[in-house]
Amino acid sequence: MFDVVRLQINYHTLEQFKRFTENGLEELSMLDELHENMVENQVDSPFYGIYEDGTLVARMSLYPINAKYDRYFDPPRDYLELWKLEVLPGSKGRGLGTQLVTYAKSLGHAIKVNVRGQSHPFFLQLGFTPVKYDAQRDRGENPYVWIPNDER
Repeated sequence: MFDVVRLQINYHTLEQFKRFTENGLEELSMLDELHENMVENQVDSPFYGIYEDGTLVARMSLYPINAKYDRYFDPPRDYLELWKLEVLPGSKGRGLGTQLVTYAKSLGHAIKVNVRGQSHPFFLQLGFTPVKYDAQRDRGENPYVWIPNDER
């Protein structure tokens, strides 16, 4: 079990993110987002990750969404939008993705995620449920949501 840490927005983190791009996962690289928010060690970073021996091996971003912009929950509520959950190829199959999502759930907020490719069973196993598809709202995405037990 590794610690999930809030990533600092700095040049060291930028260099760590480049390792993910080098593994052919450019659409999940987060490099542009990190670069746009580049303020040395910004406290409110939306990025979280797991390090192993000083190397970032898994990461995600969590963006708080205010209830007035909610289009996924009924009734509308504040929630976290989980983006770009990614584990480096050499570290897959060790539960690091599960650990990141479990950490996000431990924050006590509802969560929305756009499920990609083969990850549907992963999110179902973690208690997420698919949202009924709405073509105007979802535009090709596959939204899944999770609600803490005390809010159901």
